[in-house]
Amino acid sequence: MDINSVISLVRSNIRRLTPYSTARDEYKGKLGVFLDANENPFSNGYNRYPDPRQLSLKSLLAEIKGIASDKIFIGNGSDEAIDLCIRIFCEPRIDNIVTIRPTYGMYSVSAAINDVEVREVPLGRDFSLSADAMMAACDNNTKLMFICSPNNPTGNSMPVEQLRWLLEYFNGVVVVDEAYVDFSSQPSMLTLLDEYSNLIVLHTMSKAYGLAALRLGLAFAHPSIIELFSNVKYPYNINLAGMERAAELLERNVADEIALIKEERSRVKQQLSQMECVEKVYPSDANFLLVKVADAKAMYDALIQEQIIVRDRSHVPGCEGCLRITIGTPQENDRLLEIMKQKQ
Repeated sequence: MDINSVISLVRSNIRRLTPYSTARDEYKGKLGVFLDANENPFSNGYNRYPDPRQLSLKSLLAEIKGIASDKIFIGNGSDEAIDLCIRIFCEPRIDNIVTIRPTYGMYSVSAAINDVEVREVPLGRDFSLSADAMMAACDNNTKLMFICSPNNPTGNSMPVEQLRWLLEYFNGVVVVDEAYVDFSSQPSMLTLLDEYSNLIVLHTMSKAYGLAALRLGLAFAHPSIIELFSNVKYPYNINLAGMERAAELLERNVADEIALIKEERSRVKQQLSQMECVEKVYPSDANFLLVKVADAKAMYDALIQEQIIVRDRSHVPGCEGCLRITIGTPQENDRLLEIMKQKQ
């Protein structure tokens, strides 16, 4: 799809929207005296509103990700970007989204909040993706597909060939959520942004970069889509303290941490696979493992008693009997393995 076809999918009221604009948006030159925003004039470091366009942070992220700044949206976590996708493209009570099952729950939650129908396509054996089944679930009112890759909670990456096929043949926007891509051997879909105008890629600073408390999510897309995100978002969605701290922490190299997490993922998987209580450890490209155990509730409760919390996914269709276990520090992983051996 060309970008004009993508923009034609946008809700008509959003296309007509005149976004909120600050005086500092309207004037691009150098400023010294700020009498436009009714702020307290006495400096304490935070008495001025933050840059609503987050230009300096976008510049840093552009360098890290190798993507032009005008293709980057910074949100209050990826959840803001997910919500904006639905608000921009989906007419409540008319349009629908298609996603996979099981997957990250916020796609359905955001759709429900916006009164948009969700069509879930069950993953196949070993959580494989069927592009044909995704297309079969669509109709003329399907505006978005959400595909998490690597997927949460299953941990597997979806084949790039199938994602490409969907981008070619789906008459809507494909949102690929790559929250865990830094732990995967599969390359990011970011390299395809120039090829597909109907592609939105989501990243997060919460996982590999360790900034979960700062709530920074990223959307990458054609500049015209990013402009729509900027028009619909609240003006000051990212606070100054968060931007400053993120800029400091993003300067550090997380490659060693990622490498250690991947090593620990292999070690934990190998040891879990040898336990009698473990029926299966699914392959993972993420920083967690989906583990099928004999009695998920009993094991979950036993770990809680030892002050270890994991995620019980046994009630999720397709994940019956499964716990999702995040890879911690080597010491934390040792403690988990010790308790599970004792309780089996």
